[in-house]
Amino acid sequence: MQKLRPYVLCIGGFDPSGGAGVLADIKTLEQVKVMGLSVLTCNTLQTDKELVTLDWFQTDDIVRAIRKLMKTYPIGYVKIGVVRNPAMLGQIVKELLSIRSSCKIIWDTVFGSSSGFDFFEFKNMELLQNVFSKLFLITPNSMEYDVLRQYNLLHDRLSVLKKAGHNPEKIGGDVLFTAGEEIEIHNEQVKLPPKHGSGCVLATAITAYLALGNDLETACNLGKDYILKLLKSNDTLLGYHNE
Repeated sequence: MQKLRPYVLCIGGFDPSGGAGVLADIKTLEQVKVMGLSVLTCNTLQTDKELVTLDWFQTDDIVRAIRKLMKTYPIGYVKIGVVRNPAMLGQIVKELLSIRSSCKIIWDTVFGSSSGFDFFEFKNMELLQNVFSKLFLITPNSMEYDVLRQYNLLHDRLSVLKKAGHNPEKIGGDVLFTAGEEIEIHNEQVKLPPKHGSGCVLATAITAYLALGNDLETACNLGKDYILKLLKSNDTLLGYHNE
């Protein structure tokens, strides 16, 4: 009989192409041998090249689903993806920690799609000051990192993985800022075929490796290994999740 797998809850959008959102989350968690659960924040109509529509779920409904899963399963790690605004994120984080204060929360700061569709509403950004103090890790790409820095939201007590996405000057160069240190996460300095949802998958893989007991730096390196295999898996925008 197999050893029981740890539970990871992923909170984010539904992408019918399966490249990003909770479908990609579940693919990733299954490959890393973690039991994946999910709650939707929105429903989208999109392909790997185009986002057509986005419909948000009510925060109360999202919180109700979170409450049921958190009270049913021993969830120790949660990855949050697309949320509408700082208020929604704050309510989600508050609910998670009210049920399990030891829960580690990772937020993949998705502000928009590569096709130019904006997800995140930049209002009441000051609310993120309190939210960020409760997060275990955030994973912005280079553009998102610069936005957060402009709002003075980044501080030494917050662990940040600055993903190399949207940084043409440093291909593949992810940097982990944690406990006052700046750690380069190993990478291959070669241009690989882009993949729809690769940032989402990286954040989920890191969360899965954390749930398996790895420390943060190790989990980031293992997550990077996972995403490199995805990028190399084929020449289309939809990668293959395989070992």
